[in-house]
Amino acid sequence: MKKLISLYVLGIIAINVSCKKQDDLTINNKPSIVVESHDIERVEPGNWWVGFKDSELQLLVKHPNISEAVPSISYAGVSIEKVNKADSPNYLFIDLNIAKNTKEGKFNIIFKQGNKEDLIQTYELKSRVKPAEDYIGFNSSDAIYLITPDRFANGDESNDVNTNLLEKTIDRNNDYGRHGGDIKGITNHLDYISDMGFTAVWPCPLLTNDMPEASYHGYAMTDFYQVDPRFGTLEEYKELSKKGQQKGIKLIMDQVANHCGVEHWWMKDLPFNDWVNQQEAFEDNKPLNNSNHRRTTNQDLYASQRDKDDMTQGWFVPTMPDLNQKNPYLAKYLIQNSIWWVETLELGGIRQDTYPYPDKDFMSNWAGAIMTEYPNFNIVGEEWSSNPLLIGYWQDGHENNDGYDSNLRSTMDFAMQSNISQALNEAESFDGGLMRMYNGLANDFAYTRPKDIMAFPDNHDMSRIFTQLKGDIPNTKMALNYILTLPRTPQIYYGTEILMNDFDKPGDHGLLRGDFPGGWQGDTVNAFTGENLAEAQKDMQSFLKKVLSYRKESKAIHEGKTIHFAPFMGTYFLFRILEDEVVVLILNKNEEPITIDLKRYNEIGLQDKTFKNVITGEDFIWKNSIELKERGSILLTTKI
Repeated sequence: MKKLISLYVLGIIAINVSCKKQDDLTINNKPSIVVESHDIERVEPGNWWVGFKDSELQLLVKHPNISEAVPSISYAGVSIEKVNKADSPNYLFIDLNIAKNTKEGKFNIIFKQGNKEDLIQTYELKSRVKPAEDYIGFNSSDAIYLITPDRFANGDESNDVNTNLLEKTIDRNNDYGRHGGDIKGITNHLDYISDMGFTAVWPCPLLTNDMPEASYHGYAMTDFYQVDPRFGTLEEYKELSKKGQQKGIKLIMDQVANHCGVEHWWMKDLPFNDWVNQQEAFEDNKPLNNSNHRRTTNQDLYASQRDKDDMTQGWFVPTMPDLNQKNPYLAKYLIQNSIWWVETLELGGIRQDTYPYPDKDFMSNWAGAIMTEYPNFNIVGEEWSSNPLLIGYWQDGHENNDGYDSNLRSTMDFAMQSNISQALNEAESFDGGLMRMYNGLANDFAYTRPKDIMAFPDNHDMSRIFTQLKGDIPNTKMALNYILTLPRTPQIYYGTEILMNDFDKPGDHGLLRGDFPGGWQGDTVNAFTGENLAEAQKDMQSFLKKVLSYRKESKAIHEGKTIHFAPFMGTYFLFRILEDEVVVLILNKNEEPITIDLKRYNEIGLQDKTFKNVITGEDFIWKNSIELKERGSILLTTKI
């Protein structure tokens, strides 16, 4: 028979308590120590914390016929407010209230089953690591390094294959197979990331994807609380965050509220009849509708209900069940899961995948719940649209005609990405070429806070920028210089610094998410050390490092006023100004040398000021003209 032992420190009295009638007593308002017991198959979240503004906690309990049991808790400050049965007899949802002054500690939840033996589950409330205000989210002073973890570096070969999971092989020759990159591989190279000038790292999802194929990318999660063992352990994930913080690098977690993987553990026994959209068809093995991907239905005054439903209820792809956030228990589950990860990893931000696809009222509640608990935090949502109206709609504080407020501080600037790629690829004209970038930036009036919008040259879902720009190095440098000088929060995809590309199959996801050279033992080329890199790769790496390193310290780029002038004679001048620091970015598409009359820019007041070229280190005194000798970009600053 199980025994629970409570130890009391008043005369050191030991009391043995039978598990059939266990009480979690306290002395001097301190919880007793209990013998741990874990009879229940699954309780999520697996632990919680004291001291949140929201005192409510809902536990998902999964166990055979657990709906027949009656749970009880005896712990100072914790009360069961309601016990909710699901449609499946194998679930209970227990609503707890955790009073403001509740102490951290462990207690037992007793599940009484009539004539059967009680089931006991030990639960822990932890003290919070730091005050909520100290969770500082990424912002425009940061530069974010996006990584596909399976393809960055293999720090631990022992976890490459896990025979308990469906995809059991590793094959670096298979673009859609697992290659072995892991959390340890990122941690091992934090010095490189920091030395390059990045201040935040965003790895694609690291949670378990127990899918039979193409599980490497991470976006078909099969467990929202478990680190994929092929990526490492929860402790290694925490270590990545801790060591990153020591080097001034914030950790951004890639999360998915819209869908899961079809092999998710709950798909074999769904709690409610409406836990996922099109659930009846799925359970009857009938054809399923994919999303129509018409994201404008979220804003369209004239959208049909059919189009709206097809957008939000269709599955993203056949292997990714669409979660029904209108189910209040699922909604609570997803919100608590995000908060659990923020607290567990001491996150510096969340990137939310496929932001417009879930129920938009839920997404507002989700972001609102997180930002309420962590007022200085940040979340960026993916809205893949080149329309600034749609990007602006999702930013917190935007005055939308329908009254909608997303509570989302940052959205992704696919519009600017498209403008840059087109502008640098096409010939100059009255409304083409560099004018696309100029007009794109002119649309910032549509954004509540332009500098909180995330700009990027490419990411893990599109051709690499070097491929988009047809292998043109000066154009690639112009794109990077522009993004890193804009009033934006920039993100750079790993390998951009060494001209990684997908020329062989442009746009192919498996290829554009290629292996970073030097991340595997035996690699003959090592981008971390520079060994055997081509000269063009070394040059680009050095270029980006210089721009990033300057940007890290530039308050004018982080916070300064922005002034740009309409493109002129194939050139485009942009200024960032804050007090005595002036940054000048010049983009030049002319193949032949050209002299530009600087009197055009007299209103900035730069006459006779001495500038430093960020890349070459050369001085330049602002006089009447500047000679641009070659196509490319020049970054000047009055302050180094």
